[in-house]
Amino acid sequence: MKLFLSGLEKVKVMIGYICLIATYLSVFFQGVNTCHAQKEIDPWDFSVQLTADVLPPTFKSEIYNILDFGANPNDGVLDTNAINEAISKCSKNGGGTVLVPKGVFYSGPIHLDNNVNLHLESESEILFSAKLDDFPIVHTSFEGNEYMNFSPLVYARNKKNIAITGKGVLNGNANKKNWWPWCGSKRYGWEEEMPSQHNGSRDRLVEMAESNVPVKDRVFGKGYYLRPNFIEPFECENVLIEGVKIINAPFWVIHPYKSTNIIIDGVTVDSHGPNNDGCDPEYSKNIIIKNCVFNTGDDCIAIKSGRNDEGRRIGIVSENILIQNCKMIDGHGGVVMGSEISAGVRNVFVENCEMDSPNLDRAIRIKTNSRRGGFVENVYVRNVTVGQVKEAVLKINLFYGIYKNQSGTNFPKVKNINLENIIVENGGKYGILAKGHEDYPIEDVTFKNVTIKKVERFKSVEHVNNLKLINTHINK
Repeated sequence: MKLFLSGLEKVKVMIGYICLIATYLSVFFQGVNTCHAQKEIDPWDFSVQLTADVLPPTFKSEIYNILDFGANPNDGVLDTNAINEAISKCSKNGGGTVLVPKGVFYSGPIHLDNNVNLHLESESEILFSAKLDDFPIVHTSFEGNEYMNFSPLVYARNKKNIAITGKGVLNGNANKKNWWPWCGSKRYGWEEEMPSQHNGSRDRLVEMAESNVPVKDRVFGKGYYLRPNFIEPFECENVLIEGVKIINAPFWVIHPYKSTNIIIDGVTVDSHGPNNDGCDPEYSKNIIIKNCVFNTGDDCIAIKSGRNDEGRRIGIVSENILIQNCKMIDGHGGVVMGSEISAGVRNVFVENCEMDSPNLDRAIRIKTNSRRGGFVENVYVRNVTVGQVKEAVLKINLFYGIYKNQSGTNFPKVKNINLENIIVENGGKYGILAKGHEDYPIEDVTFKNVTIKKVERFKSVEHVNNLKLINTHINK
């Protein structure tokens, strides 16, 4: 055995170590670039490490039953104070579980605190008020812009180690009479002469954000008709949402915002109202979404990072997101990136999911425009079965536009999108529907071991560089 190395050999060994380190860093933080003469690293190794690093919060064994704080089930009287007092005392005593027992409890917004697990027993339900006087004004967000508005139904700001668990139901009490008509659509109960977010409120917020008006001065609430999010951990760390069923949401359902280390496990979202996205991580990282069912009125999962200039000012990338063993039923898209995406999204992993519904428009979707800008890179999708989608298996639209003109000079960049081991029974209109900009084309899209048994047209692509089809079968 040779124990001593020559100078040249030492240099070679050192170069090898440097190359190996550079390879791992490039995989974990910037994608799949590899050093010359090194074995290619599997990007999925990053998702394995993410699973090891993102652990659920733990709590003290003490239990605080909301009945002991004055809550009474099934009487239609607000239990907001009782629930929030139990949470406050639990947190002040070092944490534990706030127990919601069997029965229906009527409540205004619930504000979580450090080291508290809000646990809903089987056959329990929290039915939220729709009376505006029950909602305090807090710092929150609407479609990628921060403002002061009605509190989310379950809210936490700058908290650590929090959870919502159990087999109970969170009922947002939104319907064609409460919250939903504010979207301004007759489909959801709005009628002529009724107020809505299109009375200038939404435009006012966008203009204030574009002008960088301080958030404390962007005060909305009554008279502005902008709906609150359902569950919003805002600037939180170590968050678990597990087991509960969530129905009848006013707006976005689960909205981790500027938060880190989040697990969403075994949650069922069944809400078909307007803008009822199932889960919208925004400016957030290190997230695991697993074993969930999404049956929604909008995107099932939509990863976001702020709107326009405000998103660029805040500049927090949404990254390191693993989606496993989930079922997507109705929705505009199964897993979506956008459209509020101005700070960018990277390192998204989707595996072992099922997507199937005549009311599911796309399986994987990326949407932005030259006003939103932003980037999407390093998206890996594998072992997904698609029963039926309406429009496309993969849609990348860099000209996405609703409301007013959405063109500008902040051209989005999309690269390294990978679909592998995908079986599609009915892909709808397109297998791949992708439109990039001539000067900023979409880069590096790969289909590997993809079978689409039925689709009207395999692809419609514009300005896409390096589209790879490896062992891909269409209409066979």
